Amino acid sequence: MSTLTNNAHDAAAQADNRLVVAISSRALFDLSDSHALFQREGLDAYRSFQIAHEDDILAPGVAFPLVQKLLDLNKLSGAVPPVEVILLSRNSGDTGLRIFNAIQHYGLAISRAAFTSGAPTSDYIAPFKADLFLSANAEDVGRALAAGVAAATILPSSAPPRAGEQLRIAFDGDAVLFGDEGERVSREQGLEAFHRNETEHAAEPLSVGPFRGFLTALHHLQTAFPAEHSPIRTALVTARSAPAHKRVILTLREWGVRIDEALFLGGRDKGPFLDAFGADIFFDDSPANVESARQHVATGHVPHGVGNS
Repeated sequence: MSTLTNNAHDAAAQADNRLVVAISSRALFDLSDSHALFQREGLDAYRSFQIAHEDDILAPGVAFPLVQKLLDLNKLSGAVPPVEVILLSRNSGDTGLRIFNAIQHYGLAISRAAFTSGAPTSDYIAPFKADLFLSANAEDVGRALAAGVAAATILPSSAPPRAGEQLRIAFDGDAVLFGDEGERVSREQGLEAFHRNETEHAAEPLSVGPFRGFLTALHHLQTAFPAEHSPIRTALVTARSAPAHKRVILTLREWGVRIDEALFLGGRDKGPFLDAFGADIFFDDSPANVESARQHVATGHVPHGVGNS
């Protein structure tokens, strides 16, 4: 096999190992005014507005700082970028021109996109091999989760962007990283039964939740950097407390996945702790938890598990 062919295979293998994040235009940019116009007056009015204002630069959206930090990781890597961000939008190519103008204005290294003219975008997540999908459209998020992709609905937030260069991502445990069996026991039989169940099954790994694959991909990216100088830091922020902590720790150990910080809050309000951690984004399945969290940090609701039945 020639050197050229070997190099092509190596590049393809590295590309397959990159972290791929798909994001919607309304999660990336502030399209609240034009979206309200679309809901109020329909598609023709929306199209005319976007074309008339396509040279007006859109303001950053809730997930914009996260995307910036993800793409900045590529400046620390070798020839093949370890992170790729894909735009998936229900805009048409025509109305989507304003979005790409904004991407170019902010210097975001986003070159691949799918514009679906109002159709669901979730069908293109698999072909792009995305590890994570972020959208302001709950329907698209639900479709992605049903297809086995980590996905979250980005919620409105007034939290300011985090100033530090380090990318900080926080996860809830049950129904996000793990399955929702424990949460079902807690809801159906009470907290005491939940603690008893977790103690009795402490040596058995928890089942896999919808964000297990994304956490693994993020862990692989982390291992490319020295642990003491990593540009990525992760946290588990869970309502669990002792003795239910042990099963979580042993599960992560069994998975061979690194979590930098683990906060076992025993039902305390998560928002102030996420603020103290400095999360660029937090993922949780509980509507009550995400309502608290989004007052402090950018938050993605994961509509999965018994809490969203």
